[in-house]
Amino acid sequence: MCRLFAITSETPLSPILAVEALDVMKEGHDGSGVGLFLRDLGGPFDEMKEAPILSGIFTEQGLRKLDQHMMDKGFMTKYKISIKVPKTPPPGVPKRDIYLIRAYELPEEWEQYTQDEIYEKLVEVRLELRKMGEAQEDMIVFSFWPDVIMIKEIGDPLTVARYLHLDRKELKARIIMAQGRQNTNYAINLYACHPFFLRGYSTMTNGENTAFIPIQEYLSSRNYPGYIGYQSDSEVFTHILHYAREKLKLGIDCYKHIVTPLQDDNLDLHPDADFLHHLKRTCRKLIIDGPNCVIGSLPDHSLFMVQDRKKLRPGVVGGKPGMYAVASEICGLDAIIPDRDKNKDFQPMHLDTVIIGPNRQEVQICRQTQPLHHLH
Repeated sequence: MCRLFAITSETPLSPILAVEALDVMKEGHDGSGVGLFLRDLGGPFDEMKEAPILSGIFTEQGLRKLDQHMMDKGFMTKYKISIKVPKTPPPGVPKRDIYLIRAYELPEEWEQYTQDEIYEKLVEVRLELRKMGEAQEDMIVFSFWPDVIMIKEIGDPLTVARYLHLDRKELKARIIMAQGRQNTNYAINLYACHPFFLRGYSTMTNGENTAFIPIQEYLSSRNYPGYIGYQSDSEVFTHILHYAREKLKLGIDCYKHIVTPLQDDNLDLHPDADFLHHLKRTCRKLIIDGPNCVIGSLPDHSLFMVQDRKKLRPGVVGGKPGMYAVASEICGLDAIIPDRDKNKDFQPMHLDTVIIGPNRQEVQICRQTQPLHHLH
C-alpha cells in the first residue's frame, strides 16, 4: 500500500507539512519514493498565475536541449527556483544534476489563441519535452502548467524533502497533494510515481487497479495526445477524470458513476436512471476493479476523495473552515490539523464522493444514490 495526504488551505503552506504527514503514516509506505503536487501557489508565483511552470529533473545535457527547444518556440524564462543539491545525495536517493522549477512567458504568437487552445498547446509542449528525454533519460518532465509545481523523487519522503530544502520560503501552495510510495507493481520509474497530472487535473491512488488493461485500451482509442504513459496502473484515474470532465462535460458527481457504477437493480431506483444506465453502458470499459482510494484536484481548486466498492483502502477527511485535509489515516490529520473538531471527521464509504470546494469552508458529501447536479 501507499500513503496519501492532501490539504487545501486559505493560507499558503510549505510542502514539508504534507511530507511530515506522510512520515507519521510511514508504516504504510516503504520509503521507495515521494511525489508532490502543488497548486494555487503562494510566494513569488502568486503574482504570475497565467505563466506556465515547467517541473522536472534534467541532466546538464538535457537542460541545454530544453533551453534550445524553448527558445526556438519563443518561451522566455520569467522566474525560477534553483534547487542546488550536495554532490553526494543521501542513501537511497539517486544523484541528479538539476531539479527544475521554471516559469515562462508565453510566446508572443500565442496571443492569437483562445484559453482552451493555449491549454492544449501546453499539453503538446510537455509531451514533446517528455519524448525528447526518453532516449537519453536526460529530461524527466512532470508538468508544464500555470500555477502548478510537481516534485518527484526516489527515496524516503522526509529525507528527500530535507535534501531538496522544500521548506524554502518561495515554495508554498494552498493545495498540496503528497504520496509516499510503496513499490509494488513496477520497477521504480518516476513517471510511475503519483500524483499524476493532465491539463489541470491531478489524482493519486492507494490501491491496485486490476482493470488497467481494458481502461488503457479504451483511453488510447480516444485519440487524445495526453492519454499516454501508463507506467503505473493508477495513471488512468487522472485520464478518466479528464475524459469525464472535458470530453463528456460531466460534473464531479458523475466521476464515481463512471469508475464504480451502481448495480443495475440500484440504478433502476435512481432519479436519473435512464442517463446512468446509458453512461454505464457507454463507459463500461472505464469501470475500475480495486481496491482503490483516489484523491484528486480539479482546475477550480476543489479537492475530492472516492473509494471503490471493495472499500479496502482507508481514507478520512477532516479540518476546519479555511483548512481541510484528506488522508489515508487519522494520525496524518492529527499531525497537521490537531485543533480541528474531530467529531466532524468523516470516513467516506463506497457510495460517497467527498468534495472540499475552492472556498475551503466545508466538506460536501455526495452520494451515488442522490440526483446528479449537472442534470438538475
